Amino acid sequence: MNGKRFAGVALAACVAVSGVFAGGKKAESGGLTIKPGVLMIGMEIGYPPLEYYADDGVTPVGFDVEMGKALAAKLGLKAEFIDVAWDGIFAGVQTGKYDCIMSSVTITPERIETLNFTRPYIGNAMTIVVAKNSPIKISKPEDIAGYRVTYQAETTADIYATKLADAGVKFEAFEYDKVMNCFDELKLKRVDIIVVDSLVAFEYLDREPDAFQFAWQGPADEQFGIALNKGNDALTAELNRALGELFADGTMQKISNDVFHMDLVSSVR
Repeated sequence: MNGKRFAGVALAACVAVSGVFAGGKKAESGGLTIKPGVLMIGMEIGYPPLEYYADDGVTPVGFDVEMGKALAAKLGLKAEFIDVAWDGIFAGVQTGKYDCIMSSVTITPERIETLNFTRPYIGNAMTIVVAKNSPIKISKPEDIAGYRVTYQAETTADIYATKLADAGVKFEAFEYDKVMNCFDELKLKRVDIIVVDSLVAFEYLDREPDAFQFAWQGPADEQFGIALNKGNDALTAELNRALGELFADGTMQKISNDVFHMDLVSSVR
């Protein structure tokens, strides 16, 4: 792709934000986790509504955050969230900086080769967003040809756009390390189109309906899972067990309804 512009990629941060003990009891990891009594969760806290900071700029909130707290509680552990730049998030779990990644990670064949994944916990689709009342008409993904297209680097949106480019679709690409930069750039009219996950797009369109609109939505053919270091089968199994319990007792559905105002998780149950 020609015309790529990279925003300054932030160095992987190691800012830990502590959760709470389940039931006020001292948690024991049983050797499953790096830090006794703690489930250390890596995430890029800048991807609303899945994971982002509250208005205080300190407290992490969002779907993955609430799920992480609930999973840690099921395991009798304390949840600790590690804010990591996306470009280093997989290396972090592979080098033992945290136990797992809960950060809107799409399960792909390429990632399965180097990471463990739990069962899926939510479905997702690829979408194309334009400015409100934009004259741009998109009936199929290839219609982005000739436009200035932005997406978050090293995400499935990046993979999707790159595949279109490799197939001969010519457009000017703008990559950023944070998805919020993509929406900011569209508001500033520096780009024409955003390629982005539907779960993220819903949040921005709900928050600023006068600024953005969908131009195209693909099928919900992506699924998010919790990623772990390859071979960490014991913790993977425990997280799968806990996820099953959260689905069974309605916690996952409640978190989805609280965040998205709809049930987006039962389809992968």
